[in-house]
Amino acid sequence: MDRNVVRAATVIVLAFMALAPAAAVAQEIKVTLLGTGTPVPAMNRFGPSILVEAAGQKFLFDAGRGAMQRLAQIRVRWQDVDGVFLTHLHSDHVVGFPDLWLTGWPVGAGRDRPLHVWGPRGTTKMMSHLEQAYEFDIRIRLYDDRPMPDGVVIRAEDIDERVVLDKGGLKITAFEVDHAPIRPAYGYRVDYGGRSVVLSGDTRVSQNLIRHAQGVDLLVHEVASPESFQRAGTRPERAKTVIEHHVTPEQAGEVFAKTRPRLAVYSHIVMPDTTEQDLLPPTRKMYSGPVEVGEDLMVILVGENVEVRRPVRSSP
Repeated sequence: MDRNVVRAATVIVLAFMALAPAAAVAQEIKVTLLGTGTPVPAMNRFGPSILVEAAGQKFLFDAGRGAMQRLAQIRVRWQDVDGVFLTHLHSDHVVGFPDLWLTGWPVGAGRDRPLHVWGPRGTTKMMSHLEQAYEFDIRIRLYDDRPMPDGVVIRAEDIDERVVLDKGGLKITAFEVDHAPIRPAYGYRVDYGGRSVVLSGDTRVSQNLIRHAQGVDLLVHEVASPESFQRAGTRPERAKTVIEHHVTPEQAGEVFAKTRPRLAVYSHIVMPDTTEQDLLPPTRKMYSGPVEVGEDLMVILVGENVEVRRPVRSSP
């Protein structure tokens, strides 16, 4: 056989060998909990933010306090973030957005494309006011009268309950949840390669979430621990008001029992010092399936298996 033919055949075989593992990985959805906390400033739990990677795309769901630092910590370039989905406009879910946006375009290589933002009614208005608020900063960093670069442009869109993005086999669906009196507030479902992830956002027990999360591979759900308020000495009336806007561990167990996810993970954990003992025993009253207490920088790989990778802690 001609040597050139053999060489060409070998190159083709090696190419397929190289592509096969990549194709398998490409069918995964990678979820990183950047921040699992609340409005309370805490070093162990930064503000709520979740990075989802699939189909060669990267999206943030909420941008709470420290989202930019967490991206840097896991060495994900902010320039590579394709967009931000907001669940609702409570400050703890958006306060990190200006950092992501403003640091993202002039620092280092810089973002060279507009930053897309999707969120509930009021998102477009909020973004336009942010552009006004930081107009001086943006202009001074241009150093001259050049036109506004693409990297500093925000493309915001107020959404309703629907498929918000369908690109490259990746589908992201917004659905309304019950965070009354905050209306609308959204959860999101991510589908790719036959895999599925649901992010609850902030909610009380939501029948609409239960409907959208049936048989999902991964359900990331918020939770509020009554015990944590007692330890903090929170006034009972204040604690009651907050808890009524969220889901207790026992209620979450009911949600998990009705949806039967392959894995349930707690995030946006109220309060930040909540322990596994606060969460898991009451959850187990209603649900015996797989459940994990999320922590900042936890990675969940959703593929043929659902794999949890906890962050490595440095020695004291």
